[in-house]
Amino acid sequence: MSEKEMEPAEETSEIPDMASEDIPGDQEDRDAVIEAIDELADRALEIERLNAELEQVSDQVKRQAAEFQNYRRRTEQEKAQSVALGKSLVISTILDLIDDFERSLEATNKAEAEVEGELSPTYQSLKSGVDLVYQKMTGELKRLGVEPIEAVGQPFDEELHEAMMQQPAGDGEEAGMVLTEIQRGYRMGDRVLRHARVIVSS
Repeated sequence: MSEKEMEPAEETSEIPDMASEDIPGDQEDRDAVIEAIDELADRALEIERLNAELEQVSDQVKRQAAEFQNYRRRTEQEKAQSVALGKSLVISTILDLIDDFERSLEATNKAEAEVEGELSPTYQSLKSGVDLVYQKMTGELKRLGVEPIEAVGQPFDEELHEAMMQQPAGDGEEAGMVLTEIQRGYRMGDRVLRHARVIVSS
């Protein structure tokens, strides 16, 4: 075998013509086959283009779905925050009523201690009614998740307490501790409805 025969054949533009000659049949059949092949190639390109468009549209739909999900989650959070804020505002007004009931009951206890003899049935009935209303109100607050803030004997915490004044620490007492509660504070979950007003040791 000569060196010329061993060399690889160079690629030429005549390969399609040679390939068309390999197709059996007359020229008309070969032209029909080539036309069908070209049409298949065009359809393959069209399918590839449509697949690319489909992938692009699919990505857009996924992004929009994610954006909608985030929007819905954000809207639900804002709604929950609004409900919690409205609830806390209503409860805050009730806390003042609770204070009034507590002061009234304390006053009756002091008055009873000073009175000699048996109290009248009318007074006892009135006190029982006031106490019943107070118990119902505090029970309803508890049901709503409202609870008093611990104060006396606790370290002062500006997140929970409001220092009204300071007193020198006594023997065995540490500075920065709550000595007295002037007004009870309340919280609902993590939200402070009203800070406890206290006297702190210095």
